[in-house]
Amino acid sequence: KEELIRGATELLEKTLGKNPQTTVVVIDEIDTDNWGIGGESVTTRRKKGL
Repeated sequence: KEELIRGATELLEKTLGKNPQTTVVVIDEIDTDNWGIGGESVTTRRKKGL
């Protein structure tokens, strides 16, 4: 996750001119039972191989 945070911060600095010292990156991991696509949870879709 450190690499993701570092990369996102660098991208925002490079593309938007954001100050890395004041840039906040939040990783919000959502359980696959709590989001869905096409009327099914992601957990169900993965079990089906979709």
